[in-house]
Amino acid sequence: MRRRVSPDEELMTALYTEHYAVLLSFVSRYVQDRHKAEDLVQETLLRAWRHIDHLEPDPARTRSYLLTIARNVVTNAWRAEQRRPHLVADDAAVEAAPVADNVDQLVEGWLVAEALERLSADHRAVVQAMYYEGRTVADTARNLAAPEGTVKSRAYYAVRALRQAFEEMGVLR
Repeated sequence: MRRRVSPDEELMTALYTEHYAVLLSFVSRYVQDRHKAEDLVQETLLRAWRHIDHLEPDPARTRSYLLTIARNVVTNAWRAEQRRPHLVADDAAVEAAPVADNVDQLVEGWLVAEALERLSADHRAVVQAMYYEGRTVADTARNLAAPEGTVKSRAYYAVRALRQAFEEMGVLR
């Protein structure tokens, strides 16, 4: 059993068979890749199908209309391609690209080291154990031979002293 074909489908089939080769030739002047050119012709015919009511029975006007659509499709594709970054295949150019430096990390490390030097030895030991080595309060208390409450207190006051040191150094406001 064959399905019924609408007049619009018949018209599009006729447009495809009659104008596809001309559209492909037109688009291929501007697009070197055959597959991309075929895609652009398909896009042209799709746009024509969406506005099928604008088609006129005169074949010359229809071809002119399709070529106008094709020109717009090619222009839009070119503009979209210009917005995308191009991949570089040249190894020398890739090697010449600037490498990210670690100056910020060095400065931050220097600032933290300077601020830690301003702490007392007890406070520095607690900060080292808890924040750099990732130890718990109980582990730090055992290693420093101090009660857990003292370790918590030293951690609190050490953080406050670090904040004040950073403010004095102009890092925090």
